[in-house]
Amino acid sequence: MINPFVFMQQVRAEVSRVVWPTRKETAITTVMVFLMASIAALFFFLSDQIIRLGLEGILDFVA
Repeated sequence: MINPFVFMQQVRAEVSRVVWPTRKETAITTVMVFLMASIAALFFFLSDQIIRLGLEGILDFVA
């Protein structure tokens, strides 16, 4: 079992090795996430509409 004091020293040493992103990198990444989420939402909306129109056409033809 490890001593809590030693554990905290190891945590601090590990955190000091982390390369933190800059404010600009964070902003760019955030914008890219929102952009990709919007593109995915638009894609699924259009796919849903096309499938709906196709199914309505088939059901109207059969009925």
